[in-house]
Amino acid sequence: MSGVKRNIALALAVAAAVAAPSAFATNGYFAHGYSMKEQGMVGAGVALSQDSLAAATNPAGMVMVGSRMDIGASWFKPIRKYDATGTAGVPDGFACGALCPFEIGPQSITSDNENFLIPQFGYNTMLNANSSFGVSVYGNGGMNTEYKGGTAQHNDGLGNAVTTDGTFGAGTAGVDLAQLFIAPTYAMKIGNDNAVGVSAILAYQRFKALGLGLFGAFGLSTDASNLTDNGYDTSTGFGLKFGWQGQITPAVSVGASYQSKINMKKFKKYAGLFADGGDFDIPSTATVGLAFKATPASKVLLDVQRINYSDVDAVHNPFANLNDCPAFGGTDASSCLGGSNGAGFGWKDMTIVKLGYQWDTSGGWTWRAGISQGKQPIPSSEVMFNILAPAVMEKHLTFGFTKQVDSKSEINFAFMYAPEAKQSGENPLDPAQNIELKMKQYQLGATWGAKF
Repeated sequence: MSGVKRNIALALAVAAAVAAPSAFATNGYFAHGYSMKEQGMVGAGVALSQDSLAAATNPAGMVMVGSRMDIGASWFKPIRKYDATGTAGVPDGFACGALCPFEIGPQSITSDNENFLIPQFGYNTMLNANSSFGVSVYGNGGMNTEYKGGTAQHNDGLGNAVTTDGTFGAGTAGVDLAQLFIAPTYAMKIGNDNAVGVSAILAYQRFKALGLGLFGAFGLSTDASNLTDNGYDTSTGFGLKFGWQGQITPAVSVGASYQSKINMKKFKKYAGLFADGGDFDIPSTATVGLAFKATPASKVLLDVQRINYSDVDAVHNPFANLNDCPAFGGTDASSCLGGSNGAGFGWKDMTIVKLGYQWDTSGGWTWRAGISQGKQPIPSSEVMFNILAPAVMEKHLTFGFTKQVDSKSEINFAFMYAPEAKQSGENPLDPAQNIELKMKQYQLGATWGAKF
C-alpha cells in the first residue's frame, strides 16, 4: 500500500469516527474492548498486543505488532429501560419547596436509539527493528438515551399538584455523549524482553441533553439557560497514556498501562447542568495483566482494569448535593446543578476483571472467548438521575476469531453479549416511589487487517 493511499485511509477513518453516532458503552461509559481481537476476549490484552489498535489498551504493544493497518466497524445494540412504580400521590396544598415531592409516572419506558455503528482504525509502522510509530483511532460512547412519552407529577412550589409530559416533566428526556480519541504512539523495545510506549491522546467529545427544563424552572440550576435542550456542544482536550510489556518466562508475559485524566474544555451550552460550569473531564484509568501460554497453541489472558470516575465531579458528585441548593431550602448555591459542588450522577470507581482465552487451529484460524465481571458504578441512591445514564452492566461474554486470508491480510470477528443487569432504589424526591434501571447489550463487529 502506497504512502498516499495510507494517508487517504487514515483521513477517511478519522472522518468516519468523528461522524459516527455514539452508543451506550459497557463499563460505565468505557468500551469493554477496543481492537477487534481484544473484543473477542472481553478487552483483555494489556500483556498481549496483536494489531494496530493496541495503543488503546497498551502503547508498548505497538512495537510488537509490526507494520500493519486495521480498519472496521461494529454494530452495537444496547436495550435500556426504566420502571417507576409506587406512588403516594402529590397532594394539593402540600408545599415542600421546589418540585418536592416529584414523581415519575408511574410508568415503564424503553429508550429509543438502539442501533449504532462504531468504526475503528489503526495504523502502525516499524521505524527500525526496535521502534515503531503508529496512530490508533477509537472511542467511547455513553449516556445515549431518549425517552419519549410518559408523565411526571410535581408540586409547583405553591402547594398545587401538577402533571406534565415527559420523564422529568419537560418533554422527551435523554442525553447523548460521544468521545473520540486519536492516539499517536511511539513504542520501543528495551533489550529482548521488554517494551515501553507512550501515546499522546487527542480527545474530542460532544454532548446534548433534553427534557430537564423543570430543574431550571424551579431554581435548581446556576444557569437555567444553559441546562438543557441547547443542541450539541463540543469540547477538546489532551492527555497521555503510558505502557510497558515484559516477557517474564518463555510462557508468561505481563503488561501494565496508565492513562492520565484528560482535562477537557467546558461545555458552555451545558454550564448549568454539569458541575463547575459545564466541566466534563475524562477520568484516569489503569490496567495490569498477564498472558500465559497454556499449550503451544493456546494462551490465557487475565487483565484487571480500574476506571477512576471519582476524577470527574460531574459524574461522581451525588444527586443529594442538590439538597443544599437554596431552592430546596439549603444555603449553598454551589451545590445546585452547574455549581462548583453541583449535583451529578453519583458514580463510583469501577474495577473490572477480564479473562480471555485464545487458541490456534489449522487452516489459518485463531479462536477467542472471554468473560468479564465488574460492579456497576451506580449506587441505589442515585437511580433517578441515572435514568439518563443507566450504566448498570456488570458481566460480558464474548467470542471471536481471526481467519488468515493470505500471508499479508486477515479478517477478524467479535461478538459480545451482556446479559440484563438491574439497579433499583428510592426516588430521592419521593421515597414512596421505587425506580429500577435495566439494560442488556449485543455487539457484532469485523475488521480487515493488512501487514506491509
